[in-house]
Amino acid sequence: MDFLSDLTEHRLLAIVRGTDPRAALDTVLTLAAEGVRLIEVSLVTAGAPEVIRDARAALGPGAHLGAGTVVTAGDARRAADAGASFLVTPAVSEAVGAGVTLGLPVLAGALTPTEVVAARAAGAAAIKLFPASLGGVRHLRALRDPFPDIPFVPVGGVGPAEAAEYLAAGAVAVGVGSPLVGDAAAGGDLGELTARVRRFLETP
Repeated sequence: MDFLSDLTEHRLLAIVRGTDPRAALDTVLTLAAEGVRLIEVSLVTAGAPEVIRDARAALGPGAHLGAGTVVTAGDARRAADAGASFLVTPAVSEAVGAGVTLGLPVLAGALTPTEVVAARAAGAAAIKLFPASLGGVRHLRALRDPFPDIPFVPVGGVGPAEAAEYLAAGAVAVGVGSPLVGDAAAGGDLGELTARVRRFLETP
């Protein structure tokens, strides 16, 4: 599986973060059933390793199922042991190098030019522009001037309208949490989740 190619092709990374392990698992499975091809389970989710393990068992070895909010080398190892096929960090931390050592592609969080350079030097496959809402599309465009070949994935405050704007401005994909998942991972209505997924998948 080529993580960067998959990001570029599918363009939507769903971020699951919740307080109920069973609901989080149901959310992952619903997202996958509705056609979302890249799904991240944040490690702040209750029972996150078990959620990843159970989702991997249900979806099979080929599913693009990752772990997010990976901060330490220990986090990276636990995520890999649970079956994560990629890692997402909120910052440039030891988790980036640990993920690379484990053979997992890493989407590393960065906001400034210095952080972008550091993340790539550490081996990040792509840059999670986070929190994207601080600078919006203008910030993405400004970063792409000196870094035209670096793949950026804006995350944080990305709704359907913002997703379309970021993709038009050159992002390879967008990462979306609560605007897509809502309260589903805490036991909310999966029917409403399905409706939101379909709106996002219609984003040009």
